[in-house]
Amino acid sequence: MRRPAILSLVLAAALSAPLYAASAPQTNDLTPTFVSNGVSIDGLRVIEVGGIVVIRGRANDAAQAATASTVAQTLGYSRVANLVTVAPPVDDGAIARRAEREISMHRGLDGSGITVASRDGVVTLASKVARSLQRDAAIALVRNIDGVREVRTDFR
Repeated sequence: MRRPAILSLVLAAALSAPLYAASAPQTNDLTPTFVSNGVSIDGLRVIEVGGIVVIRGRANDAAQAATASTVAQTLGYSRVANLVTVAPPVDDGAIARRAEREISMHRGLDGSGITVASRDGVVTLASKVARSLQRDAAIALVRNIDGVREVRTDFR
């Protein structure tokens, strides 16, 4: 008696799945519209889903993030989800100093002579590293530093 009940539940779920998929709301990419209206946020991505505008990206201050909401309202959207992350710009000098400190404190990297450069959170490590283990250790150390977006290497 239990099998017909389970079979009918599975059949009902299978038949209702296409109906659900057909009723999924359409999405519209509004990113070019926001850029042309003066919104300059790193990684800006604006999508309209079912009448709700979802704004994502990374801004240096709260005023930049608020500008995106204002533009959405001037375009006639009343339902706005502003998910822009507000973070101060990266301090490349601090990142480089922290990376040098981490590398100098790691015993396995003694004498490796790794030089560190940082630009916009992208750290470049350069040296004549004898072993791939040293290279991997240096990359892992630097990758875990706050503000580092990417680690590039120039190991020979």
